[in-house]
Amino acid sequence: MKVALFGGSFDPVHSEHVRLVQAAITELGLDRVLVMPSYRAPHKADGAAADGNDRLKMCRIAFSAAENVEVSDFELNAGGTSYTYLTCRWLKELFPAAERYFLVGADMLENFFSWKNPDDILKNVTLVACGRGAEKIGGLHARFRARFGTDFFELAFSGNEVSSTELRVALAFGKDPDGLDPAVLRYIRERGLYRYEAARALDLEKPERVQHSYRVALLAVRRAKGLGIPFEKALLAAMLHDCGKYVPLSSPLLSGFTPPADVPEPVLHQYTGAYLAEHVFGIGDEDILQAIRYHTSGRAGMSVLEKLIYLSDLLEESRTFKGVEDLRTLFWADLDACLARSLKEQTEYLKGSGKPVYPLTEQAEAYYSGLQKAKN
Repeated sequence: MKVALFGGSFDPVHSEHVRLVQAAITELGLDRVLVMPSYRAPHKADGAAADGNDRLKMCRIAFSAAENVEVSDFELNAGGTSYTYLTCRWLKELFPAAERYFLVGADMLENFFSWKNPDDILKNVTLVACGRGAEKIGGLHARFRARFGTDFFELAFSGNEVSSTELRVALAFGKDPDGLDPAVLRYIRERGLYRYEAARALDLEKPERVQHSYRVALLAVRRAKGLGIPFEKALLAAMLHDCGKYVPLSSPLLSGFTPPADVPEPVLHQYTGAYLAEHVFGIGDEDILQAIRYHTSGRAGMSVLEKLIYLSDLLEESRTFKGVEDLRTLFWADLDACLARSLKEQTEYLKGSGKPVYPLTEQAEAYYSGLQKAKN
């Protein structure tokens, strides 16, 4: 008998999860696959957005037509942090005479070296991995053998690039994203999953501006994980960063707002946006409010979230100004260096065009340029 375990947050489960399982069944001749939503994944500090019961039900919907597949609630019932080595021990006890496998995607394989007790996992299962889109795994074989004295099995199947994180962004913006089973999407809509009350702020924006905010959010959440920023903070700051763009000072929504002195028109919306986010849309997190409040001008001493939103707004994929690709590369390599260069280029452009530089931007440029000089 051949049995495999496929674990993950499944937040939400998507089409590539199903395709990976189907490919493994075909290539390995599996008799049974246990799909197992985690209670709390060790690598996700901010936890799952949907609760365990909803993720379990979504998995059961997504895999309902798949033969030889069972959705297990073992880790959800166990509670706590869902460590794979413990689940693989359980799998061995359940199927002691079977050939046992553990299925992972390219991203999980890359991180496997830092998992808790990876050697223990490999005592109980054979690791099976597949690539995804541009993520290739062939180069990891030598490293894997050198570290563990054994190898993983590489599926011929290579999945498409579908990300549960990016699906959550799309769902938060009210989109019907590709990659979700229609029945799973229907369940999400019925349960109101992955939606935020603050998304009402998007109603204040023109359609093209909503699309800009969506692109900013995608870039921000992609980069947020490597910076230790929770998904929700990055999402909400990006979603609401331009909510004041088209709201005039005469609007009743701004009846209690007093603008700072001498704010140029292109900068004003960062202040009105922060006011609306707090007083109309219920954002109480000061870090999120500050990220909205200074996303256009920048300032000296920005938080990591402020830097992220400032740069995501500047570098989202529709931007085409000269030098944007170099800044995008730097964005992923060194956030502070990217911020310093972008502020320098912005102030030089404004001065060269005969336009005034907002004092906060000038102060930010001097501050971050100074930090980079000290660092180098």
